[in-house]
Amino acid sequence: MSKRGQEPGQTSEFNEFLLKIGKLNYTWTNTESLLIHFIAGLAKCNKEVAVVIFLTLNTSRARLDLVERLAKLPGIPVEERDAVLSLSQEMSRLSSLRNRYNHCIYAFDPENGSTRTILMRIADRKSDIKMGQANPIDDVALSEIDETLAGLVNLNARFWKTAHQFNYPL
Repeated sequence: MSKRGQEPGQTSEFNEFLLKIGKLNYTWTNTESLLIHFIAGLAKCNKEVAVVIFLTLNTSRARLDLVERLAKLPGIPVEERDAVLSLSQEMSRLSSLRNRYNHCIYAFDPENGSTRTILMRIADRKSDIKMGQANPIDDVALSEIDETLAGLVNLNARFWKTAHQFNYPL
């Protein structure tokens, strides 16, 4: 028990954080699934084939890479290519926060009830490695999640608009 009589991680701030992370993952997955329509449209295949391709690629990065490469193929009109690349670049940018929170563990200070994330990645440097980057779960972190959520909601709408604009299979 912490000083406040709660189990570690049971503060209202941490519960708010968990709800936001859940919403972030839901919003990300919902938006990422729209890549199916882009694969179908750019590869000129039906949605069923695009779903198989999408599910065969097991990372967001691989799916985005495929969509970007399809958009760069000869025969894709410049306006369409540029629209797709703009969306994929924005999605890549928005992925960093989601990736950070999906590749971390949480540490709880039993004395003051504070919580922090510890990144579970190794960063290779020129002559050493760095690991265990810690970040507090505070108002700044919650604000970053809110900004990313708003960005994903906007991106989702832009994906739909672009899919309709270029008549991708829906």
